[in-house]
Amino acid sequence: MRNREPAAVQPKNSIGTMALIALLVSFVLALIFSGLHPFRQTVQYNAPLPEFTAYMDKYIPELMDRYAIPGSSIALVKEGKITWLSAYGYADLEKGQKMTTDTPMRVQSISKSVTAWGILKLAQQGKIILDLPVAQYLKSWQFPESGFASDQVTVRHLLSHTAGLPLGDVFTIYAPEETMPSLQKKLTQEAVLIRDPGTSFSYSNTGYNLLELLIEEITGQSFAAYMRQEVLNPLGMNRSTFEWSEKLAPAVPTGYALDGTAVPVYVYPEKASGGLFATAEDIAAFAIAGMEGASRGKQVLSPGTTEGLYLTASNQIGVYGLVFDSYGLGHYLETLPNGKKAISHGGQGTGIMTHFHAVPESGDAIVILTNSQRSWPFIAYLLSDWATWRGFPSVGMGRIIWGKYLLWAVTGLVWAFVLLQALRLARGILKGTRQATLPHYFQPLRLAQVGFAVAIPAVLTWCLGQKYLFLTSVFPRASLGLGSAALLLSAVLLLSALFTKTAYPLPELSCEQKKY
Repeated sequence: MRNREPAAVQPKNSIGTMALIALLVSFVLALIFSGLHPFRQTVQYNAPLPEFTAYMDKYIPELMDRYAIPGSSIALVKEGKITWLSAYGYADLEKGQKMTTDTPMRVQSISKSVTAWGILKLAQQGKIILDLPVAQYLKSWQFPESGFASDQVTVRHLLSHTAGLPLGDVFTIYAPEETMPSLQKKLTQEAVLIRDPGTSFSYSNTGYNLLELLIEEITGQSFAAYMRQEVLNPLGMNRSTFEWSEKLAPAVPTGYALDGTAVPVYVYPEKASGGLFATAEDIAAFAIAGMEGASRGKQVLSPGTTEGLYLTASNQIGVYGLVFDSYGLGHYLETLPNGKKAISHGGQGTGIMTHFHAVPESGDAIVILTNSQRSWPFIAYLLSDWATWRGFPSVGMGRIIWGKYLLWAVTGLVWAFVLLQALRLARGILKGTRQATLPHYFQPLRLAQVGFAVAIPAVLTWCLGQKYLFLTSVFPRASLGLGSAALLLSAVLLLSALFTKTAYPLPELSCEQKKY
């Protein structure tokens, strides 16, 4: 019997060519889907205000379209004065309601920065001491049993997220007319310590909601009434409120979730951690109040007390350390490349994202409010452009942009691998060096390959079922691209496991055989 000749070895240059093609195609795809614009207009340092705002008027709608953001409201502060206000898009897509600069928006966790002013007002008046246990001020409520030293939780711990409390329930929302549990009941459910106070940073809505109860106990007023009287009105935040009303006009915008689903206006049983409704103009006024020499700010807090808000309370802030240096009292802190200190806070809720950034020493600030949960890249781009214009020349939040490009680069590599494997697989099937068999000597390897391929869609399905994922929230488009690449990888791995390599190619048919 005549021996069959072994299959010809695939030339190395052929493999290299396919790899190069795969990499080039993947790079182009990543470039297109990442939204990178090589010829994007460059922001000029200290350009005249009309020139910069003209740029913003052109660029903001483009960004909103790219990330499917229905509406946004923006404010700029320069030299301690509001110099520009603008709104774009829609407050409600279905109703065709336009976003305006007068539209009051839920600002989410920016509320914490404002609440911190309310607490320090009490401290300045001598009604509370920040370093005393908060429990000694509370008469109507006490910490549930936890096994940790709840009697050592101070007011300062609550302000700086170092009390050892959990994040709290961020998903349960209520229609304005819906019956809600009381603040005390929610605190009893959520204010259970998970570690000893003062040991580490742990971002906590619950901690700030406990500060809400503290204000009500000390003042005998509702939290909303106290904040309006002692903070909002004195700072000129006349269109801001911690209490929703159907009389708010224009109407509060509809929010839009990651998948674009409309989220009607909602409220929480608690207000201090994320219940403020405000315009971009009012948040700009708040940012100005914390700047050097601000007259309105002095009516509420002395300059020394205000500076206390911006002193580092914790410099080990976990994942937030990727974009900020530390946390003070109700504010994130960072030292800019020019040596100046920036203060900021963002907010995220169901269908909402917001952010303000201020440099008290130079009198600069920017406020960005959106009614979309897809807005972190949008916010990062605007912050980076603003920082370049004001000569910082960057802010930590700008790293989100580089994170996005890194994620797209990883996605491009996965696409390259998938494309290369698909080309090699197709070539092998056509040449007969791969057949739909599973030889026993490949079985353990192939079973592992199949297991990995099946695990990928299982993990992606789990991800889709989660109410919130950090990756998809910060990188809405890039995470979708990575998920698509992972599904393609799963498919090519399954096909590779089915069409295994054979020792010899299929024999070529003669002309006579082909007739039959």
